[in-house]
Amino acid sequence: MPLYKIITVDQGTNILIWKIEESYEDLCKDIDLTSHCKDRVSNMKSDIHRRGFMSVRHLLAIQGYTDHDLYYDEAGKPHLKDGKQISISHSFIFATIIISDRPVGIDIEKQREKIRKIAHKFINTGEETYLEDQKLDKTRALTIIWGAKESLYKLYATAGLSFEQHIYIPAFTMDHPFLFGVINYNQEITHYDLTYMEFEGFTCVYALPSI
Repeated sequence: MPLYKIITVDQGTNILIWKIEESYEDLCKDIDLTSHCKDRVSNMKSDIHRRGFMSVRHLLAIQGYTDHDLYYDEAGKPHLKDGKQISISHSFIFATIIISDRPVGIDIEKQREKIRKIAHKFINTGEETYLEDQKLDKTRALTIIWGAKESLYKLYATAGLSFEQHIYIPAFTMDHPFLFGVINYNQEITHYDLTYMEFEGFTCVYALPSI
């Protein structure tokens, strides 16, 4: 079982990470999918996406859940039937979930140079300025910012939210794994605490509301 890591964030929040090494067929063993999820996975054209999807079900099982405990709302946001909050992400050879008593978001991304080419789609002027001023490793820093905004987008789960216009990640240092996020949307400003991890060329970021 390639359970890569379990992280206890606090008494009510846990993160599980799976390294995807099995075949899709092996990952399907002992997993009972709902008819909705059977349709979803059967329509996935990418083998790695199918394997990521099934890996998430194994992570749920470790926490005592089955696919039947998970449902998605009209916006595609996942929920657990017992009222716990959940967020899900997978990228290439890693899948992850975060389960909490509080609203949460998580994202995992492979660190790739091509993120520089699409940075203009998700960073704003303030973020671009501190990236240049602090001379951060741009690929790593942009991946952290993207993961932070993606995790906040999942947590906030509101149609119309723009990565560039509504989500801001203040300047951070890569000497510490902590950063902050601000969402300014529909004349409401909310603040969040974020933490990132880097391993095997991947970046994982998770978000929780600031206390």
